[in-house]
Amino acid sequence: MAVLASFVTSCSEFYTDSAGNLLPEEYSSVGFGKDSLDNSMVRIYAKGAHAMLGTDDSTVKVNERIKMRAEFDYDFSIGKHEVTCGEFNKLVGKKRSALKNRVACKSTDLPATEITYFDAVLFANAKSAAMGVDSVYSYLHAIYDDDGSCVNLEGLVYRTEVDGYRLLNEAEWMLAASQGWVPSESWNASNSKYRANEVCGKQKNELGICDMAGNVAEWVNDWMGNFRDTIVSDFLGASERNGVGERVIKGGSYKNSVDNINMYGRGDVYTVTSSTKAEYVGMRLARGHVPSPEWLDASGRVDVSKTFLIANSSTLRNIVSMDKIKLVFRDDITGNLVFVDYSSGVLSLTEIKDTLNAYHPDISPDGSKVAFCTGLEGVSGSSGVYVRNLDAKGSGLVKLDVKNAAVPRWQVTPDGDTVIVYVTDSGNNKNESEWRTKSTWKVKFEKGAFGKPEKLFDGAYHGGVTEDGQFAVTGSQLLRARGGERDTVWYNGEQACNVSLSRERIRRVLFLDFGSKTGERFVGEKYGTHERLLVMDTAGNLVNSFAAPEGFSFDHSEWALNYANEWRREIAVATLANKNGMHSKIVVLDMADSSLTELVSGTELWHPCLWMSASYSRTKKTEFDPDSAGIYMNSLDDPSGVIALRYKMELLWKFRDLAQVAIMGSSRPLYSLTPFFLSNDHFAVNLAHAPNSIYAIRDYYMRYVSHHLYKMKFLVISLDIDFWNKRDDSKGDNFFAKDYKRYPGYVYDENHNYWRDGDPRSLYTYTLNAPHDDTLARRIYLTERGRYIANACASDGWGGKNPEVEQDSTLFDDAPELVDNSMAALDSIIRVASNKNVTVIGIIFPQSPAYKKTGAFGRYGMRRSLAKKVIQRIDDLTRVYSNFVFWDINQMGDHDFGDDMATDYDHLCSEGAIRLSIKLDSVITAIEKKNSH
Repeated sequence: MAVLASFVTSCSEFYTDSAGNLLPEEYSSVGFGKDSLDNSMVRIYAKGAHAMLGTDDSTVKVNERIKMRAEFDYDFSIGKHEVTCGEFNKLVGKKRSALKNRVACKSTDLPATEITYFDAVLFANAKSAAMGVDSVYSYLHAIYDDDGSCVNLEGLVYRTEVDGYRLLNEAEWMLAASQGWVPSESWNASNSKYRANEVCGKQKNELGICDMAGNVAEWVNDWMGNFRDTIVSDFLGASERNGVGERVIKGGSYKNSVDNINMYGRGDVYTVTSSTKAEYVGMRLARGHVPSPEWLDASGRVDVSKTFLIANSSTLRNIVSMDKIKLVFRDDITGNLVFVDYSSGVLSLTEIKDTLNAYHPDISPDGSKVAFCTGLEGVSGSSGVYVRNLDAKGSGLVKLDVKNAAVPRWQVTPDGDTVIVYVTDSGNNKNESEWRTKSTWKVKFEKGAFGKPEKLFDGAYHGGVTEDGQFAVTGSQLLRARGGERDTVWYNGEQACNVSLSRERIRRVLFLDFGSKTGERFVGEKYGTHERLLVMDTAGNLVNSFAAPEGFSFDHSEWALNYANEWRREIAVATLANKNGMHSKIVVLDMADSSLTELVSGTELWHPCLWMSASYSRTKKTEFDPDSAGIYMNSLDDPSGVIALRYKMELLWKFRDLAQVAIMGSSRPLYSLTPFFLSNDHFAVNLAHAPNSIYAIRDYYMRYVSHHLYKMKFLVISLDIDFWNKRDDSKGDNFFAKDYKRYPGYVYDENHNYWRDGDPRSLYTYTLNAPHDDTLARRIYLTERGRYIANACASDGWGGKNPEVEQDSTLFDDAPELVDNSMAALDSIIRVASNKNVTVIGIIFPQSPAYKKTGAFGRYGMRRSLAKKVIQRIDDLTRVYSNFVFWDINQMGDHDFGDDMATDYDHLCSEGAIRLSIKLDSVITAIEKKNSH
């Protein structure tokens, strides 16, 4: 790379290295200099520059393909080196020492590792505080595991407008790395981390930035998403999490060979989520606000506004005391409706993309549909009422066939009919004679169609009508009420708006005013426009008021829709507008304690509707505790392994009376064994999950599978000897060693001795209705009875001639107990299975044949010489236990699964899975025949 002078921004159209060789366009040189605040950082003058993300190589992962140009309209600073262990502990370790969160340091100059994305965020905030600048990240609550690592920040918001310390965005990382990409063969040969000062002596690019290629991989801010062939400005990644909540990490690590470290790489072997931590993943800081950020949504569309989910489902359920909750609102930037299903364990904002301009949504009594109109309250004019399904596509769209209709509200009549009440015009009601020319109607809605409209009365009462039609309210600009057949003006004729009649058993009227004298007398102090939510009874008496937070005012207030059988508590939802009038937050108000809880944060959020119902009664005694039973995931950012296990538990309870074959283990059987390709006589369920270890198989089998699949005859397990270097503790990829404590369902099961002496039949229903992921995971894990189905065959099959070795093959040399302990775990599985008359089939799954030309057994190492000894020890168990069958499919690489059967170095693709599953069925049949003799 040509050496650049400080504070110079290149205007060249081509770039050369120090030898004068032409470099590709993506190596766009930038100016740089000292950071005025922090001498540990380099200031990058990126405005006008660009970086190229991704690659056109068709053999790489889908989320790394397609080059995309990311342009910069701002400058930023970047840390010269990765955050060290000493720096991390100095700022956050002491603060959290009670939680044992000090990172273990072999040297304070080594990069801080074993940190989650959330740990990195907390460090960035701590650095901002230490340097006297505002925090970039805000959140509601921090959740820690037993080791003190932060595993969730509820309500996390990345405030792009703040000039504080933060993680880099991927585009920033790529721009900095491209100024001299320095991977080194000798650098990675040691298979260990390097100190910061050593790194800068070996790997420093033209900007003076160290160790961007190797040492440790680095967290960046972005959600993982796909690129597209386009140009984006100030790019911040995917607009929302994908189905498993993947984050981007950059740079590779000391565990990767130099051939497998490249700038476009974005992840790890396993899915990286926000709560992932590893000894080879660390962080680097950046500083600088992003003026006009852009994101890409799942369809590849550029988003210029970002909406954040704040409260998670557990928080909201505790407020409303119900388990089925949905929120829908208008995004005033796009005019589309957006909804959140809080019944899901993986929360996401789903936008119903449409050409209709949607206002005033209202969710149906059963929660499946949404009614809305195309006109705005307070504005006379043309408007239509529509109903559509509350799903991602907004399917089933139907329009009410009348000349004009606005502000629809669902209700269930005393006769049990579901109807929609609407008005012919929702404009200003100050002129009574004009207002009386408008009217209020209801129309039956059933089987996806409108019935014949029926007029209720003159006057547009769009604030709500009781089911018997005897009481109605409206606002904008006067608060009008109708009792019997008498229309009156309430609130002393002072201005009011956003009038909403509750649909609870006890009726209340909610509204906003303009700092009126009547409200001032009731509150006892002056307040500004919309700074108080006011509540009246049906006699027109003020009974309560609630203040907006300082610096905000209320708007779009509505009662929550409570369709439970009994009245529970008074809950309202509203938007908060800042001093500039931007509707930046949606909040829920619990009138029992006057608490406001933020649900969503964004740019222009309008017309929220909060629907809630209950699948059970908390006031009645139930067989199981609904707050715990079957809840095997519960956060906004669950790791993918937890999501997989949540569905495996659903499969366990669903097929406990049917399953004869249980498949357990790592991603290898998860990808490679399809229950549907075993015969009906061998009814199988795939309970494999990743990450995994022999200890995870043991504990899952001992705690659940051995007791509840009581018709099971065969237990099929993966013998992944190349990662038998894992330990039998909380860091050994065994969910049941520690992580299970974060999820109520597993703790509840443990407290009931895993239902060995009880009747768990109802747990399937509880699990089915518990938090889940309706987007990707349900389809992936349930379609083929547990097999992961999204693994198409790769163009290069087993990954080419130079397979990746992820871990040091010599790790076993100084710790022979690693293999001994793994063998002991296998032995205990076989013994317990023997007592249950279950045959254990242990499988070594095929890996790339190219490992024969390396010193490693497989993807995760182990010397080939040691692997042969371990395989012999496993085979010896077949002569000790008559119920153990050893099936070494890999044969040290001499197997017959070709490139057309593989998806990467150590996984079969769909075609390979079909073939292997049929073979497994034949093996089981042969065992049965042998046993019958």
